[in-house]
Amino acid sequence: MKRIAAFVLALALLLPSGAMAADLLIAQAANYTTIMQEEIIPAFEKATGLTVQATYASTGKLYGQIVSGAPFDMLLAADESRPEKLHADGLAHTPFVYATGQVVLWSLDKKLCSKGWKSAVQDPGVKKISIANTETAPYGTSAMQALQATGMWEAAQPRLVFGQSITQAFQFAFTGAADVGFIAYSSVFTEEGKKGCFVVVDEAPPVVQSGCILKNAPNPDAAARFAEFLVSPEVQAMKLKYGYK
Repeated sequence: MKRIAAFVLALALLLPSGAMAADLLIAQAANYTTIMQEEIIPAFEKATGLTVQATYASTGKLYGQIVSGAPFDMLLAADESRPEKLHADGLAHTPFVYATGQVVLWSLDKKLCSKGWKSAVQDPGVKKISIANTETAPYGTSAMQALQATGMWEAAQPRLVFGQSITQAFQFAFTGAADVGFIAYSSVFTEEGKKGCFVVVDEAPPVVQSGCILKNAPNPDAAARFAEFLVSPEVQAMKLKYGYK
């Protein structure tokens, strides 16, 4: 009994305060934080009267929490592989694509952006480059692939500062802990993002973001309604505002 109680407590600590009382619990990839908090969740709650709580972290971290038993209703990942694996393992229903994102290089130093992203990365004045965890954060993986494709990955290694999520990678660049940062295009549209400059990293593969409803979801009906809402024309307009397709 003590082990069960400890496990339940550990799961509760993974979720935001008040989450257990919400009508819908979402595990959300960190790159989608701003659009979820400012646009999608408020609109859904207004339209349905349901309450939503989301936990924001890297896709890999959220996936690990789910397979450990965290009581989420759905995972909205920043890749396709984790939802597919949950489905293949019998833990989730059929995945669906809800957004496609893009990696950009961002900096507070607007002179750097005029050089193009490859020249900015190789600039002698750039001492630190932020990037999300390349194993657990899909945007970090995409940025790494761009550096590899251009032959700059090895040379960049000593200057890389790794964030646990794409949101943290942006914070490193915004606070000056890094001179430039590989971030999600969506961060450019935040108040902080507008204070700097950015260059689209064309060599970074688009980040196809997939979601799934978990088979042990405490609130499956609410999850199904949210999944339907995510592909509505209303949300499509919101996504365009934040650079998503």
